[in-house]
Amino acid sequence: MKTSRFIVAGLLLACLGQAAQAKVTRLEITSKQPYGSFQAGDYVRWDGRIVGELAPDAGTIPDLDKAMRNAHGMVEYSARVILFMPANGNGALLVDVPNRGHAYANALYNSPRGLPSQSGNLEPGTGFLEDHGFTAAEVYWELGQGADLPSFTDAQGKQRFVEGVGFAIVRDAADFLAHAAADSAGTPNPLAGTISRVLAVGKSQDGRFLKTFLLNGFNTVDGRSVFDGMHVFVSGAGLLPILRSGTGPGSSADGAPSFAEPEFPGVHDGVLTIGEIVAKAEARGEVAPKMLLLNSTVDYLSIRASLGRTGATGTVDLPLPANVRMYDVAGASHATVVKAETCNLTPGRLDWAPVARATLLRLDDWVAANVAPPPTTLMPLVSAKGDPGVLQAPKNLPDAVVQVPQRDADGNPVGGVRMPDIAVPLGVNGVQNEPLSFTCSLVGAYQPFAQTKDAAGSDQRPSLAERYKDNADYVNRVRIAAREAETAGFLLPEDAAVIVNAAVAAPIFGPAAPSGPPR
Repeated sequence: MKTSRFIVAGLLLACLGQAAQAKVTRLEITSKQPYGSFQAGDYVRWDGRIVGELAPDAGTIPDLDKAMRNAHGMVEYSARVILFMPANGNGALLVDVPNRGHAYANALYNSPRGLPSQSGNLEPGTGFLEDHGFTAAEVYWELGQGADLPSFTDAQGKQRFVEGVGFAIVRDAADFLAHAAADSAGTPNPLAGTISRVLAVGKSQDGRFLKTFLLNGFNTVDGRSVFDGMHVFVSGAGLLPILRSGTGPGSSADGAPSFAEPEFPGVHDGVLTIGEIVAKAEARGEVAPKMLLLNSTVDYLSIRASLGRTGATGTVDLPLPANVRMYDVAGASHATVVKAETCNLTPGRLDWAPVARATLLRLDDWVAANVAPPPTTLMPLVSAKGDPGVLQAPKNLPDAVVQVPQRDADGNPVGGVRMPDIAVPLGVNGVQNEPLSFTCSLVGAYQPFAQTKDAAGSDQRPSLAERYKDNADYVNRVRIAAREAETAGFLLPEDAAVIVNAAVAAPIFGPAAPSGPPR
């Protein structure tokens, strides 16, 4: 019994010591304004900053011990935060990790069909998040993009910023908002007592942020998980290289491997798959969050997404952990834009915001009630070794084979999550764009089918007139495809209705002839 008491006391002291090493000391709100009225009630938007401090010897952040200290001997940081809060929420806090200083949650979940919201958009759009009662927090973490990171002067007299503190900012802010009653000065936490679960969302750069966050032990505070679930979009394979000290003014996370810089360091130099990351977290005794990972078709062409399935060797998919589902959105682009004036081809246009919305609700159900989401749904792959239109493996991975989705006779990818846009196509989706610049290779391309056989010229693919009998036939097929996607769990009823209505409102053969006498 005596030994057990010592063990318990030791664990308690360890937890108290960890809690004392990192905390939010001040929440400073600078602006409060109404945000709108939704199905979940009225929302408000609060803008401000958090100030926090870290023990110099805390955790695994390189060079933290060299940073300047405050009067308490701690290392301070501050960061911008924006809170979107309902009068009556659903209990879920959604923490959005901004990408290069641009918020992404509204663009991912609140975009209307045909007019994709861009990163940085803070307008409610369709109001999906708000109608469902999510509380949302934008937590800025990146050097030069809303976060003031601790610094020190190196041996050469250069100022260096401790960029790994970005992980601590997101961790401490999320934990404070979910669990604290007030900050150290007594300022109340406006979310106190309203949050039962915490979800994180990150797209591209910030999907890699979340995976690196989990890999390096930032998802635990005082023995509890920070994030219960993670919604990770188009992150491909690999990590985010900010566990270092940079000279600024920009972040070390700003760049990524590309056709112009295929050997960009820090992304594909180490762990590639989510299975490896989860295994390391569980080996430390952590409970890994439930995770949904989404890939676009263009990710396989331009950011080596296949390595996130196979790792650094061969072409065989590695098994996914029980807490992970992975979904390939067939025909989708990494980024959906209205225009891409520097690109040679029409940018990709497949709207995959409905998949984002549906899978967020599936993730929340999984976390809140242990209702399993749809099974992993992937596109079959083929080797792209030597293809100049595909970003090949870096030289440091000599046994890695980059693969791309198999395509049908039209050129559209097979398998994966299939929205009506790809199941009932009007053209080829998810094509590589040109030139192979960073932007064009991420927006991909869309190539419409010819209207008639005569207009097709040398194009051997069937024209629209050969594929569909008339507008009614096309709309009926869209209706069937929408119902199938809804049954599979990747489309909500309200989005299915919007998609069918859009097909009716934009007839592919022109307006139908009037029937019956005029009225």
